[in-house]
Amino acid sequence: MDRLKNILKKMGRVVIAFSGGVDSTFLVKAAKDILGRKNVLAVTATSETFPRSELKDAKRMAGMIGVRHIVIRTKELEDPGFKNNPPRRCYYCKSELFNRLKKIAKRYGFKYVADASNYDDRKDFRPGAVAAKEKKIRSPLKEARLTKDDIRRLSKKSGLPTWDKPSYACLASRIPYYEPITGKKLNRIEAAEEALRKKFGLRQVRVRSHGDIARIEVASEDIRRLIGDKAGRDIVKRFNALGFKYVTVDLRGYRTGSMNEALRRK
Repeated sequence: MDRLKNILKKMGRVVIAFSGGVDSTFLVKAAKDILGRKNVLAVTATSETFPRSELKDAKRMAGMIGVRHIVIRTKELEDPGFKNNPPRRCYYCKSELFNRLKKIAKRYGFKYVADASNYDDRKDFRPGAVAAKEKKIRSPLKEARLTKDDIRRLSKKSGLPTWDKPSYACLASRIPYYEPITGKKLNRIEAAEEALRKKFGLRQVRVRSHGDIARIEVASEDIRRLIGDKAGRDIVKRFNALGFKYVTVDLRGYRTGSMNEALRRK
């Protein structure tokens, strides 16, 4: 934590990309405590890829922390590089976001723009990190070598309710690479995941969209809750109404970046 304090103090004033998740909430809280409210601006980008429930959480957390917060609208689906869904999809999304944040920083007189990448992220396939490097975006949590476990522990110590919040990724990550991303698909995925959360009280859930097939990922201990006769029929009925013809449950359970497995097998 001392390393993070030193990094933030040297930055002085910072605009932070704020999703309301575990990492960005902790970073915003730490920055506000260390630098003071006037030196921190949290910015949340909303679009078809960002669920309404997550936007609501981001607004709530910004209010709880007492940080200045603005919401902007991004237009990833207008960029063919993103919409066509190549493995570098996140690069195009983050490039647009960071360009917008740099303009905001300049407008309000902030020297730095930061994201909430942590030290664990260096191990995963992260095209967005390339965009961050190109745009000279700082990653204080990564620079301080704080892992996800560190951040959860420190968040709990700080009294942040996000300390045990499930990991989140944008809705586009539910669509296989090279299958075009559309607003209709994203809305369908969002509605399917929300239905599962409401019916079963699930916290960690992904609905991977493979054309007409929905592949549900939940924590291994929750799988049995989805495959009983009554539960199964109800899920199929709900998903059919959303446009999925077939519904499956992944027996391997939830895992981060499961769509990247196809890339690693090549």
